[in-house]
Amino acid sequence: MHIVYRAENLFDAHLIKDALAAADIPAHIAGEYLTGGVGQLPAMDYIAVMVPDSSLPRAQGIVREVEATLSEARLAIQDIDDLPDDPLVMPC
Repeated sequence: MHIVYRAENLFDAHLIKDALAAADIPAHIAGEYLTGGVGQLPAMDYIAVMVPDSSLPRAQGIVREVEATLSEARLAIQDIDDLPDDPLVMPC
């Protein structure tokens, strides 16, 4: 098994795992249950999505696509956060 993605959180890990499963690539989330001990563990780099060696090249392509989509979504959320709180004020 090879790590194909290091996740910041479980949501991202499951998005990757689900995308891989949709492409018939078996995947495992390592460290999924360590999030319960966050107060006692360093809070970074312990969630990883792993795939079999034979699936690595295909999995890497799928991960790149999902990462690009996540990046676009995060930028869109930042754009929304930049809007004024007053619904009557329209940006020009």
